[in-house]
Amino acid sequence: MAKLIFKLKSVSYDEADDIKNLLTENKIAFYESPAGNWEISTHALWLNDDAQYTQAKQLIDEYQVKRSQHIRLEIQQKIDQGEYETFIQRIFNKPIQFFIPLAIIIFILYFSIMPFLEIGQG
Repeated sequence: MAKLIFKLKSVSYDEADDIKNLLTENKIAFYESPAGNWEISTHALWLNDDAQYTQAKQLIDEYQVKRSQHIRLEIQQKIDQGEYETFIQRIFNKPIQFFIPLAIIIFILYFSIMPFLEIGQG
């Protein structure tokens, strides 16, 4: 019976490719299930052989630890070099990309809530 090894929802393409390559290089038989047209199904990697589960899980866990350390190192290097952009810096560098969506959200909320506020007054 197939066993779920790795969910691919919200996983970047490069990470998914790395996991698939890792499993292939270690001769672990797996298949990928698509999420479907409406993304109702589970987009994931499944093992064909339950006996390989512990090996596959260990490989994936080691990969994810290495990947997270690598990403943390990249972010720290950007911070040290002054290239890392904070949220406040993004607002100041690209104010239109922040304030236009914010105005749209406030506009929608205003017209969504106003009828209920008027009912309470009358």
